[in-house]
This record gives sequence, C-alpha cells and structure tokens, in this order.
Amino acid sequence: MGLSDPALRGDRCCCEQAGAAKVIEMKVAGIALEAATRSPIVLLRDSSDRRALPIWISQDQAKAILAVLENQTPPRPLTHDLMAELLLQWDLTLESVVIHSLQNNTFYASLRVRQGEAVKELDARPSDAIALALRTQATIWAMEEVIAEASIPVDQEADEAEQEAFRDFLSEINPADLIQHHRTQRGN
Repeated sequence: MGLSDPALRGDRCCCEQAGAAKVIEMKVAGIALEAATRSPIVLLRDSSDRRALPIWISQDQAKAILAVLENQTPPRPLTHDLMAELLLQWDLTLESVVIHSLQNNTFYASLRVRQGEAVKELDARPSDAIALALRTQATIWAMEEVIAEASIPVDQEADEAEQEAFRDFLSEINPADLIQHHRTQRGN
C-alpha cells in the first residue's frame, strides 16, 4: 500500500492551504490536570518558553503521551506504538504534526507523512498526532493564529518588557523618517 492509495490519500490540509501562514515549532512541556474538573491537558510550549498552548485531552490520550515522556515501554504495543511500527515497516515517515485550527473549542491537526517523494497530509486529533509524533521524533508545529487565540503567557514579565520596549520605539519614531525610508526602499 502506498500514499497514492485512497486509504492514505487524505484531503488537502492546512499546510497546503495556508500558503505563507506562519507556524511555530512547539515542544511537549507535559501533562497537567485542570483544577476544577481534573481533566488532563497536554501543554505545548514554544521554543522561547514564552507561550504555552493547553489542549484538553482524554485520560487515555494522556496515558499514551505520558508513556513516551516517562520512557515507559508497554509489554504489548499500544495503538500509537502500532501506528509508529506501521510507518516504519511501510517506509513511511511522519515528518511533522501541525495544529492548524481551533473551531468551537476543538483543536484540529494534521500529520505530514512522506513515502519517498510523495507527501500527504492526513487529518488527526491533536492528541493522537502528538502521541505519534513523540514516538517517531516528528516535529510538532502550531499555526500562529491558533497560538494567538488559545495560548497562555508563561513569562508575563518578558511580554510586558517587550511591549514597553515597543512603546518606547514608537514614541521615538519620526513620521518623516518613515516616509523617507519608504521612498528610499522603492527607489524614488
């Protein structure tokens, strides 16, 4: 079975449709429990550790992600272990996972799978995508719009300092200098 087979084709996904949309690499920071409901949340962090993206997941998904984070090997392969083995045995590579949208409080993700020169994107739940990415060492990305909408600040002081520096920069700008710079760039 190859990527050209209908079972693996998948629809065009976020990355093909997004064009120049910006994605940010994320790392799994861990699993947390929401205080009120005790529901598990997988926390993704950007490389600067300034933003965290919380994604509510099921208990089973939390266990699947924790198993990898804690280097646990089950006596028999679990679903994500089996999927990783299928990818390996069929010479498929999970290149990356992209969390591409948030609609009605539900996150959406895609898997970018390669077989030779053929690349396909498959729809996936973020929790499954993350669990599989951890098992295959694939990168995890999130669209900038998703991070802007759903992330929580991790380093509030750095955010405030950056905002203050930007305000200082704006207060020192002379509009005439901007116009001159723009004309210079255009060659006028």
